[in-house]
Amino acid sequence: MKKITSSCLVERSLEVISGKWKICILWKLLTRTYRFGEFKKEMPDITIKMLVQQLKQLEASGLINRKDYKTIPLKVEYSISTFGRTLTAIISNIAKWGVENEKNVNQALSKLNKNNNFI
Repeated sequence: MKKITSSCLVERSLEVISGKWKICILWKLLTRTYRFGEFKKEMPDITIKMLVQQLKQLEASGLINRKDYKTIPLKVEYSISTFGRTLTAIISNIAKWGVENEKNVNQALSKLNKNNNFI
């Protein structure tokens, strides 16, 4: 992550939670604890490298907790932190918006795919 020097609170906040997969990870952790492999199964399009990176950033920012059981085979669990729970209303509203605007969202994604090859 780059160092943010802006005093804009929106920019500073987005730097902490932005990333293609961070909101999805947080959304899942709002309901239960996950192991690494469970994330990978439920989000098959994310690469292992990206999942590791996003989890490390979320942990470093204090939004999630990582518990390493120090066992062989490796057992690590991720859970939402108290700080992460403060995003519940925001993430729930994003999900609600997606449901309420599913048709428009799908059309927008289709246009992005067709015109820009973004996704």
